[in-house]
Amino acid sequence: MAEEQKHLTQLSIAVPQFPDTRIYIRISKLARAVLVSLTTASQEETGAAKAMGSFIYALPDRLHDRETLSTVFFSHEPTLDLTTRFAKLIARRAQLPTYVTNSMDLSTASTVDEEMIWLFSSPAVPEAKTPTADDTYTTLVSTASAMAWQPAPESLRQLATYLKDSLSGFNKDAQKQAELMLEQAKSSPDINNYLAYIFSSANPPDGLQCDEQDYHVVRSAAAIMLKNIVKSQCKSIPEASLQLVKMAVPLGLQDKNVQIRNFAGNIATEVIKRGGLLAWPDLLPKLLDMIGNASGQVSPEAQEGAMSALAKICEDNTKMLTREVNGQRPLNFVLPHLIAATKSPLPKVRVGALTAINVFTPRESQAMLNSIDDLLQHLFILAGDDNCDVRRQVCRAFVYLVETRPDKLQPHIGGLVDYVISQQKCDDEDLACEAAEFWLAVGEHGDLWRALQPFLTKIIPVLLECMVYGAEDIALLGGLSDDEDEQDREEDIKPAFAKKNLTRTTKNEESEPKNGDAYEKLNDMDEGLEDGEVSDDGFEDGDDTNPDERWTVRKCSAAALDVFARDFRGAVFEAIFPYLSQNLKHVEWPYREAAVLALGAVAEGCMEVVVPHLPELIPYLISLLEDPEPVVRQITCWTLGRYSPWAAELEDPAQKERFFVPLMDGILRKMLDKNKKVQEAGASAFANIEEKAGKRLEPYCGPIIQQFVRCFAKYKDRNMFILYDCVQTLAERIGPLLATPELANQLMPALTERYNTVSDESREVFPLLECLSYVALALSHAFSPYAPPIFVRCVNIIHTNLELSLAAAVNPALDQPNKDFLITSLDLISAIVQALEGDKAVELVESAPHPFFELLSFCMEDPADEVRQSAYALLGDCAKYLYPRLQAHLPTMLPILLKQLDMDSVLDEEIDSGFGVVNNACWSSGEIATQHGEGMAPWVPELLQRLVEIMCNPRVPKGLSENAAIALGRLGLHSAELLAPSLPRFAEEFLNAMEEVDPSEEKATAFKGFSMVVGANPQAMEKVLMSYFAAIARYQDLNLRNPIKQDLHEVFQNVLNVYKRMIPQFNEFVSQMQTKDQQSLKSNYAL
Repeated sequence: MAEEQKHLTQLSIAVPQFPDTRIYIRISKLARAVLVSLTTASQEETGAAKAMGSFIYALPDRLHDRETLSTVFFSHEPTLDLTTRFAKLIARRAQLPTYVTNSMDLSTASTVDEEMIWLFSSPAVPEAKTPTADDTYTTLVSTASAMAWQPAPESLRQLATYLKDSLSGFNKDAQKQAELMLEQAKSSPDINNYLAYIFSSANPPDGLQCDEQDYHVVRSAAAIMLKNIVKSQCKSIPEASLQLVKMAVPLGLQDKNVQIRNFAGNIATEVIKRGGLLAWPDLLPKLLDMIGNASGQVSPEAQEGAMSALAKICEDNTKMLTREVNGQRPLNFVLPHLIAATKSPLPKVRVGALTAINVFTPRESQAMLNSIDDLLQHLFILAGDDNCDVRRQVCRAFVYLVETRPDKLQPHIGGLVDYVISQQKCDDEDLACEAAEFWLAVGEHGDLWRALQPFLTKIIPVLLECMVYGAEDIALLGGLSDDEDEQDREEDIKPAFAKKNLTRTTKNEESEPKNGDAYEKLNDMDEGLEDGEVSDDGFEDGDDTNPDERWTVRKCSAAALDVFARDFRGAVFEAIFPYLSQNLKHVEWPYREAAVLALGAVAEGCMEVVVPHLPELIPYLISLLEDPEPVVRQITCWTLGRYSPWAAELEDPAQKERFFVPLMDGILRKMLDKNKKVQEAGASAFANIEEKAGKRLEPYCGPIIQQFVRCFAKYKDRNMFILYDCVQTLAERIGPLLATPELANQLMPALTERYNTVSDESREVFPLLECLSYVALALSHAFSPYAPPIFVRCVNIIHTNLELSLAAAVNPALDQPNKDFLITSLDLISAIVQALEGDKAVELVESAPHPFFELLSFCMEDPADEVRQSAYALLGDCAKYLYPRLQAHLPTMLPILLKQLDMDSVLDEEIDSGFGVVNNACWSSGEIATQHGEGMAPWVPELLQRLVEIMCNPRVPKGLSENAAIALGRLGLHSAELLAPSLPRFAEEFLNAMEEVDPSEEKATAFKGFSMVVGANPQAMEKVLMSYFAAIARYQDLNLRNPIKQDLHEVFQNVLNVYKRMIPQFNEFVSQMQTKDQQSLKSNYAL
């Protein structure tokens, strides 16, 4: 008897509405399936008081040996009924496929309830059979009338063919035709059913002739298409189809093929992302149940698939998991399960659990607060895991905890130092790099970095050791040839993007240095690349074997040394000095190169202690620019760029001639090195010199421009991009000097020649047009001879791009055009309008080949934030410089602008770029208000509402609130009477926002307009009058010119005189102000 019990699964199921009744089921563990025979319920039965629900019935559409049944069921009711839940429960508890069939001869009971009890008490287990490794313990049980759906064999065959062809790279015509047919198929109400059916079927359905490889491609394409439909049309997918999708996903998660499991996870996270957790409430519990494998019956593939899906859901739906849903925060439920999953015997599950946990480790949450101690205990145990990927995630967790819970790491810092050092020395590059990130994180932390002081002598030698190229890298890099005449391969040219630095600001801030301490510039790091999605198909490798093209432990170690140098300064230089002495002149180039890298890494943090050595080091480094090894020349350019501020700031002309001129000349020469990598490093280093030296370069501009011109003639496509950066940085730094004929007449022909050779479709257009924008602003009116063809081309690019967008909107077979062409063209037109001002700019607009302001209006409503951001910048410039031509178009453009100022239109997931758009819209509204005067009257109420909402919104960045305040103040210049009644709504917010705005003409006009509003309603300022007086007292702008300077003073004087008459004890009121503010008012306004 005892032996028999071992082979039985015993279930005890409570019967709803019968609290004292339980159904007991004993099922042989050797059974291969459970057969539940049900009958349908009549309308009378389902309407009975004690009815438990309608039954479902179905006939299997296929049942082959050693294959799980995938069948559909029909229900008389539109919702998931009780019987279905029983069948599901049996399947889950017994871990067996559960087949539901229609059995007319079993209808022996008189009521549904009696039949239910009879049914479960009847033998329902088929003949026992020993399970095999191929058996899949899964069931699909569902309802709704649509579940009677069956695929049509011919439609299935055609769809499979198009799916396969859509991923074929060999026959482009077939691929294009397949994409067209699949696009048309999306309009079919059954398309999601077919895709789910194909995707979840492990073997080709009957009638589908496919070999294993082709069928995998078909399934993959079905999964990708299904995910994309969910992504774009989730809300419109019929509920019945969505239920099929939800049934397909668990099947996919336990597929033998890891790619199919990954696709299933992609679909799951997309459903949650689009519909929310309540759209699939049982998904998370189901995934956690599969991961936990409490029954011991879940296959390893299913556990790994479920963990992978859960990790994706955590990554894609972080905010959703941390917010309250029906009074609960899902993460409070999920996180303990994830921590428990780190004990899984399966390495991939442990890695996935840690990956998911690390989504939340950098974020503060109640769940993490509750679980932090438990998590740390598990991390310390996992630190010794045999799997490198597990240890990599452990290191990542420690990196994140540096920022969020340094207090928890501080007591263990000694052990952590030893552990991270041991991991950084591992042969696994990814693990070593993740470990090295720990030093960066600690070094950049406000307090924790001090805890590393006692361990510097341990850490720095490891960093230096890791900065030497490894044997594999040496084989790839050593002895690089002179390749200056070789054309660049397309894959060698990095993607170019329109830069998103177009926010109009009120502050006179200088931009951050582009090439200073950014290790992205070291050699040839991933500069310019943006975060992007990994393709769904997973067929592309994407790994770059070139160590110059990826973030490596070498670069991370150098960055850590840089951070330590800033933290500990002299102590770091003392630690590396012996290393430098031994290796700077090492006979083997990898050690020579690493020493130069180390010297460059400590440049900013240790400059003071290195300075005494620079008279000896700089000439030696300049000599290394002729090193026979290109990699050494390359890193030497970078290091000399880092020390260029010292040489540039030398006051003694003899010293400058001895050090700065040879340094600059050496870098310029390397811009025409025989090796293209060295050329790039030289150009990048020179851009750094331009940033640091600024106007000190003015005496040398002639030779600099001459070398740039030579580079334009010599460079291949890849290095042309960094050359543009050099030109625009020089234009930005020396400004009007570039307009002198001897410089402009050399530079502009070279630029325009390149401009004429680059096609409108080339991605080189982006950096080229951006470069021209800076040059146009520097040349100002001197740019006039070059402006017409450039302006016309920009307008044509905009027109073409918009036409292509419209065509793609009505024809899904067409690709959307690249919006970066719009962005850079709009920005260059802005620069030309600013540079030429007045009549010349008007002439360009009037002679534009297409209606200029109509194109601008379209751009102001473009779906892309970056396009609208540039469009509103151009709108403001047009208001400022082209107002007579803009005026007639304002009735159509102002409503578009007002719509953009609605903060509700800024999506959470696009909040940063959305703020940039609103910021420029604010700025342009202020410019229009200044010019349009009383013509703004119809728009004042809504504009006031929008600007006040922005100023009062705690979410918005400080700069945006300031721009809104300035726009509102400028609106008061000609609409003071209209704004006056609403003054109490915005007076305090205006004064707060303007408090730290840098002096400018815009600030002055804003205060003038605001003061005119105050003058129209002085009583409204009672609560903030002291703050207003203080703002007047502290207002200083030495660069402000007349007439605005005199106008502002008069307005302030008039308002103060009004209050002097209104307030009986005016002097006593003023005496409450700070002494210096009182003195300022008395001396400047004779109070």
